[in-house]
Amino acid sequence: MQPLGRVLVVDDEVPLAKVVASYLEREGFAVDLAHDGPSAVDQARTLRPDLIVLDLMLPGFDGVEACRQIRTFTDAYVIMLTARDDETDKVVALSVGADDYIIKPFSPRELIARTKAMLRRPRTSAEPVPALVVGALVVDPDARTVTLDGEPVDLTRTEFDILAALASRPRSALSRAQIIEHVWGGEWFGDEHVVDVHVGHLRRKLRDDAAEPRFVRTVRGVGYGMGPG
Repeated sequence: MQPLGRVLVVDDEVPLAKVVASYLEREGFAVDLAHDGPSAVDQARTLRPDLIVLDLMLPGFDGVEACRQIRTFTDAYVIMLTARDDETDKVVALSVGADDYIIKPFSPRELIARTKAMLRRPRTSAEPVPALVVGALVVDPDARTVTLDGEPVDLTRTEFDILAALASRPRSALSRAQIIEHVWGGEWFGDEHVVDVHVGHLRRKLRDDAAEPRFVRTVRGVGYGMGPG
């Protein structure tokens, strides 16, 4: 039977990594293991997994550096494992390209649910979609490219999906829950604050000012919208 997808589990706690792998395998995923930063990068490059479960604290070099290097050659989904509920850890994890995070200790079933929801995210649209233009910003959903003033903007997959969701409804204000449903799917559960962190990185890459936005505006009490405030 064809596996649901290939997952690379990276954790220096070998027993925990094996438990997570066994749960994923029972659900139909092909799973590979790594236990340090350099091995994580090497296996991600060689095996080309669909999703990487990446611990923040690793020997060799940590998950932040591993994620930074992995993002130079693959857009595989990355779920970062953080050992404590530290806001800084979350922000740093997402800033280097992680799509989501889970705080240790966690339920393997929660990780399974997040993995399935993430891998169900559509990678391409079934129907051709015209490019979305907001001033000097051009978002091409089919090519999954973004240009600003004619220059390409390098976004992670999640940042692109959030931007495309907003640009597709430029006159609307989308709540965090609506953005999550569009990007992560209706079965995703977790901290809605993940949207704010991704939007912050998106604004930085678009050279946008939250106080005087050209592209992504904050709609107080609701969420976010597209276009100047």
